Amino acid sequence: MGEIKDFSKEKLVIGVLSTLPDSREELMRLLEDEFGNIDYQSPLMDFDFTNYYVPEMGNGIQRCFYAFETCVDPSLLYDIKIRTNRMEQRFFTGDKRKINLDPGLLSLDRFILATTKNNGHRIPLQKGIYAEVTLLFVNKKFEPLPWTYADFRSQEYQDILLEIRALYKKKLKKMKQEHLS
Repeated sequence: MGEIKDFSKEKLVIGVLSTLPDSREELMRLLEDEFGNIDYQSPLMDFDFTNYYVPEMGNGIQRCFYAFETCVDPSLLYDIKIRTNRMEQRFFTGDKRKINLDPGLLSLDRFILATTKNNGHRIPLQKGIYAEVTLLFVNKKFEPLPWTYADFRSQEYQDILLEIRALYKKKLKKMKQEHLS
Protein backbone atom coordinates (compact mmCIF):
# COMPACT_ATOMS: atom_id res chain seq x y z
CA MET A 1 0.00 0.00 0.00
CA GLY A 2 1.27 3.46 -0.86
CA GLU A 3 2.05 5.93 1.88
CA ILE A 4 -0.23 8.97 2.07
CA LYS A 5 1.82 12.18 2.11
CA ASP A 6 1.14 15.87 1.83
CA PHE A 7 1.27 17.30 -1.68
CA SER A 8 4.44 19.08 -2.72
CA LYS A 9 3.89 22.80 -3.10
CA GLU A 10 3.73 24.09 -6.66
CA LYS A 11 4.42 27.37 -8.44
CA LEU A 12 1.37 29.59 -8.88
CA VAL A 13 1.19 31.12 -12.36
CA ILE A 14 -1.59 33.46 -13.44
CA GLY A 15 -2.16 34.19 -17.09
CA VAL A 16 -3.84 37.54 -17.70
CA LEU A 17 -5.88 38.52 -20.73
CA SER A 18 -6.63 42.23 -20.75
CA THR A 19 -7.88 45.13 -22.81
CA LEU A 20 -6.95 47.54 -20.00
CA PRO A 21 -3.18 48.10 -20.28
CA ASP A 22 -3.38 51.11 -17.94
CA SER A 23 -4.67 48.83 -15.16
CA ARG A 24 -1.58 46.61 -15.09
CA GLU A 25 -0.06 48.23 -11.98
CA GLU A 26 -3.36 48.09 -10.07
CA LEU A 27 -3.84 44.45 -11.03
CA MET A 28 -0.31 43.55 -9.93
CA ARG A 29 -0.93 45.17 -6.53
CA LEU A 30 -4.18 43.24 -6.12
CA LEU A 31 -2.52 39.97 -7.11
CA GLU A 32 0.38 40.53 -4.70
CA ASP A 33 -2.03 41.43 -1.89
CA GLU A 34 -3.86 38.15 -2.53
CA PHE A 35 -1.02 35.72 -3.39
CA GLY A 36 2.28 37.27 -2.29
CA ASN A 37 5.24 38.70 -4.16
CA ILE A 38 5.44 38.32 -7.92
CA ASP A 39 8.84 36.91 -8.88
CA TYR A 40 8.25 36.66 -12.62
CA GLN A 41 6.46 38.95 -15.05
CA SER A 42 6.34 38.19 -18.76
CA PRO A 43 6.25 40.86 -21.42
CA LEU A 44 2.87 41.82 -22.85
CA MET A 45 1.98 39.78 -25.94
CA ASP A 46 -0.80 40.26 -28.45
CA PHE A 47 -3.46 37.58 -28.01
CA ASP A 48 -4.49 36.54 -31.52
CA PHE A 49 -4.98 32.80 -31.14
CA THR A 50 -8.78 33.00 -31.09
CA ASN A 51 -11.61 35.54 -31.28
CA TYR A 52 -13.49 33.80 -28.44
CA TYR A 53 -13.00 36.68 -25.98
CA VAL A 54 -13.55 39.59 -28.41
CA PRO A 55 -17.37 39.88 -27.98
CA GLU A 56 -16.91 40.29 -24.23
CA MET A 57 -13.55 42.00 -23.90
CA GLY A 58 -13.26 43.88 -27.19
CA ASN A 59 -10.33 44.10 -29.60
CA GLY A 60 -6.69 44.57 -28.68
CA ILE A 61 -6.48 41.76 -26.13
CA GLN A 62 -3.03 41.25 -24.66
CA ARG A 63 -1.65 38.39 -22.56
CA CYS A 64 0.98 38.33 -19.86
CA PHE A 65 1.94 35.89 -17.14
CA TYR A 66 2.79 36.43 -13.49
CA ALA A 67 4.40 33.84 -11.22
CA PHE A 68 4.55 34.08 -7.46
CA GLU A 69 7.42 33.59 -5.05
CA THR A 70 5.38 31.61 -2.51
CA CYS A 71 4.54 28.10 -3.68
CA VAL A 72 1.07 26.74 -2.91
CA ASP A 73 -0.63 23.51 -1.95
CA PRO A 74 -2.14 22.24 -5.24
CA SER A 75 -5.30 21.11 -3.44
CA LEU A 76 -6.13 24.82 -3.09
CA LEU A 77 -6.33 25.49 -6.84
CA TYR A 78 -10.13 25.64 -6.68
CA ASP A 79 -9.94 28.40 -4.04
CA ILE A 80 -7.40 30.36 -6.07
CA LYS A 81 -9.71 30.22 -9.11
CA ILE A 82 -12.65 31.48 -7.04
CA ARG A 83 -10.52 34.34 -5.73
CA THR A 84 -9.29 35.31 -9.22
CA ASN A 85 -12.87 35.24 -10.54
CA ARG A 86 -13.81 37.75 -7.83
CA MET A 87 -10.85 39.94 -8.79
CA GLU A 88 -12.01 40.00 -12.42
CA GLN A 89 -15.26 41.66 -11.30
CA ARG A 90 -13.32 44.76 -10.20
CA PHE A 91 -12.48 45.40 -13.85
CA PHE A 92 -15.93 44.90 -15.42
CA THR A 93 -17.33 47.56 -17.72
CA GLY A 94 -21.07 47.15 -17.42
CA ASP A 95 -21.55 43.39 -17.51
CA LYS A 96 -18.41 42.64 -19.54
CA ARG A 97 -15.01 41.48 -18.36
CA LYS A 98 -12.02 43.49 -19.44
CA ILE A 99 -9.55 41.30 -17.55
CA ASN A 100 -9.55 37.50 -17.52
CA LEU A 101 -7.39 35.71 -14.94
CA ASP A 102 -6.32 32.13 -15.60
CA PRO A 103 -4.61 30.60 -12.56
CA GLY A 104 -2.49 27.53 -13.01
CA LEU A 105 0.04 25.44 -11.14
CA LEU A 106 3.44 24.53 -12.45
CA SER A 107 5.35 21.55 -11.08
CA LEU A 108 8.49 19.94 -12.43
CA ASP A 109 6.27 17.49 -14.34
CA ARG A 110 3.32 19.50 -15.67
CA PHE A 111 1.32 22.68 -15.98
CA ILE A 112 -2.31 22.60 -14.79
CA LEU A 113 -4.98 25.24 -15.45
CA ALA A 114 -8.12 25.85 -13.40
CA THR A 115 -11.44 26.38 -15.17
CA THR A 116 -15.16 26.61 -14.53
CA LYS A 117 -15.92 24.68 -17.74
CA ASN A 118 -16.47 20.93 -17.48
CA ASN A 119 -15.25 18.52 -20.14
CA GLY A 120 -14.36 14.83 -20.27
CA HIS A 121 -10.65 15.43 -19.64
CA ARG A 122 -11.17 17.80 -16.70
CA ILE A 123 -11.14 16.74 -13.07
CA PRO A 124 -13.70 18.21 -10.63
CA LEU A 125 -12.06 19.87 -7.65
CA GLN A 126 -14.62 21.73 -5.53
CA LYS A 127 -17.35 24.37 -5.84
CA GLY A 128 -17.70 24.15 -9.62
CA ILE A 129 -13.98 24.40 -10.36
CA TYR A 130 -12.15 21.87 -12.55
CA ALA A 131 -8.46 21.19 -13.20
CA GLU A 132 -6.94 20.41 -16.56
CA VAL A 133 -3.45 19.09 -17.20
CA THR A 134 -2.55 21.45 -20.04
CA LEU A 135 1.12 20.57 -20.63
CA LEU A 136 3.39 17.71 -19.57
CA PHE A 137 7.13 18.18 -19.08
CA VAL A 138 8.85 15.43 -21.07
CA ASN A 139 12.41 15.23 -22.41
CA LYS A 140 13.33 18.72 -21.19
CA LYS A 141 10.37 20.47 -22.80
CA PHE A 142 6.65 20.98 -22.42
CA GLU A 143 4.44 18.73 -24.52
CA PRO A 144 0.86 19.69 -25.37
CA LEU A 145 -2.01 17.25 -25.04
CA PRO A 146 -4.89 16.82 -27.52
CA TRP A 147 -7.01 19.41 -25.65
CA THR A 148 -4.26 21.97 -25.02
CA TYR A 149 -5.35 25.45 -26.10
CA ALA A 150 -3.56 26.84 -29.18
CA ASP A 151 -1.84 29.61 -27.22
CA PHE A 152 -0.31 27.13 -24.77
CA ARG A 153 0.96 25.10 -27.73
CA SER A 154 2.99 28.11 -28.88
CA GLN A 155 6.74 28.16 -28.37
CA GLU A 156 6.46 31.67 -26.90
CA TYR A 157 4.25 30.49 -24.01
CA GLN A 158 6.26 27.34 -23.49
CA ASP A 159 9.49 29.36 -23.29
CA ILE A 160 7.89 31.55 -20.61
CA LEU A 161 6.81 28.47 -18.67
CA LEU A 162 10.34 27.06 -18.96
CA GLU A 163 11.70 30.26 -17.40
CA ILE A 164 9.17 29.97 -14.58
CA ARG A 165 10.02 26.29 -14.16
CA ALA A 166 13.70 27.21 -13.74
CA LEU A 167 12.71 29.65 -10.94
CA TYR A 168 10.61 26.92 -9.33
CA LYS A 169 13.48 24.44 -9.54
CA LYS A 170 15.80 26.94 -7.78
CA LYS A 171 13.13 27.51 -5.12
CA LEU A 172 12.82 23.76 -4.49
CA LYS A 173 16.59 23.45 -4.16
CA LYS A 174 16.67 26.34 -1.67
CA MET A 175 13.77 24.85 0.33
CA LYS A 176 15.56 21.49 0.45
CA GLN A 177 18.80 23.12 1.67
CA GLU A 178 16.91 25.07 4.36
CA HIS A 179 15.20 21.85 5.47
CA LEU A 180 18.55 20.08 5.81
CA SER A 181 20.08 22.99 7.79
